[in-house]
Amino acid sequence: MYRFLLTRQWVILTLIALVLIPTMIRLGFWQKHRYEERSARNQLVSDALNARPVPVEKLTSPGHTVTRAERYHSVTATGTFDTSREEVVRRRVNSDDEVGFHVLTPFVLTDGRVLLVNRGWIPANGVQTAFPKIPAPPAGRTTITGRLKPDETTAASGIKNIEGLPDRQVMLINSEHEARRLGARVLGGYVEQTAPEPKGGTPQQISDPGKEDAPLNYAYMIQWWLFAAGVPVGWVVLVRREARERTEAAARPSEERAPAGV
Repeated sequence: MYRFLLTRQWVILTLIALVLIPTMIRLGFWQKHRYEERSARNQLVSDALNARPVPVEKLTSPGHTVTRAERYHSVTATGTFDTSREEVVRRRVNSDDEVGFHVLTPFVLTDGRVLLVNRGWIPANGVQTAFPKIPAPPAGRTTITGRLKPDETTAASGIKNIEGLPDRQVMLINSEHEARRLGARVLGGYVEQTAPEPKGGTPQQISDPGKEDAPLNYAYMIQWWLFAAGVPVGWVVLVRREARERTEAAARPSEERAPAGV
């Protein structure tokens, strides 16, 4: 009855099914890994954002590489903004995907070291080769609060570090580069300022990082495993249907040859 399984068509179909099952199971485990990875990353970011602010000197120093556990941790710093050596970071977007600049201002701490502070986003009005007009930060000694971030690199951000840009414009925020430019001891990484809020709402402060969609990976995991379970079920259904059709086809000629009843 099932000798048709040895035909070329059914051998190929069976081999495809045997390949699909482990492939789909493996894809399910890959999505499971992505779900766990994203969930852990979301928890790490949430813990950092909700942690009590600490002095920035406790988490970073000149030459320090900000770790994953330190990223987004709320920090405080006391010092003075140095607007004379302020820069802008090109091709940055706000929450509405409008292209503009991030304002990068050196913040001189009480001990003379420098902290790079991203004060927020401003629009790119006019020609981008011209240095934009930037709202002034608080004058004199002040205390700021912000989120600690690691130095930006092309590998991590995908942003190409273009050379020969107009004066006081950069593509990436990098403490080593800024230390050479400023001739100062610059703390590793930088801070996205969250307080005090700027007067008039500009520069626009950068919003909290959003959560990665970990539940979507969980749904994909279940989906792949359901597909893997469905392959053998579908194969059995096709085999039984083929066997039934062949049995019916074999019985049909004998019925046609039978003499009619008198």
